[in-house]
Amino acid sequence: MKAALSWSGGKDSALALYEMKQNKEITIELLLTTVSKKYERVSMHGIRRSLLNEQAKSINLPLRIIELPVDCTNEQYNLIMKGEMKKLRKKGISTIIFGDIFLEDIRAYREKNLSNVKMEAIFPLWNKNTKNLAKKFINLGYKAIITSVDSNFLDKSFLGRIFNSNFIRDLPKDVDLMGENGEYHSFVFDGPTFNKIVVFKTGEVKFEKDRFYYLDLIFDPE
Repeated sequence: MKAALSWSGGKDSALALYEMKQNKEITIELLLTTVSKKYERVSMHGIRRSLLNEQAKSINLPLRIIELPVDCTNEQYNLIMKGEMKKLRKKGISTIIFGDIFLEDIRAYREKNLSNVKMEAIFPLWNKNTKNLAKKFINLGYKAIITSVDSNFLDKSFLGRIFNSNFIRDLPKDVDLMGENGEYHSFVFDGPTFNKIVVFKTGEVKFEKDRFYYLDLIFDPE
């Protein structure tokens, strides 16, 4: 079965990729990412398009980037994605893999939209204990840096930290260890599915929408 994997550049999609690579019945044909057409970044993660490309090169999978307009409405998003899914369907790709863990409404939304174009969704991390998932990510040797935090849950000091046992230990008790409720997002730069480290340098910190802190990461081949 041919599949595409929804790729954010963060730890959940990286772990979903790892899990699905163990499944010999699924062939992952490409990574699928949406970015803001104006800002050239993944929206909530703030990851630059250039870094997404470097991840894909290291993982050795094609990257299909879908550009979204600024302030994209749900109607616009659904129309764009429906067209993209039809293109994938013509290439024989019938399945999209997601890294969602326990948000029922998001899963239902994805499954409904894919069923409209006769495709299906797979959720390899679904309902797994997030503490165990966090430990597995670290023990497998993945490396990730925190690129954005929701100030309603975490303070600015968590931005730019490496996702490791110390980071997990320091998270407040009301924050999901994998950030499944959007408490934070990450950028993965090394791990068992990477052929080489994605090198980068840190840039400026921005505070957006009176709520979210973002750390800019810049591809740095030197």
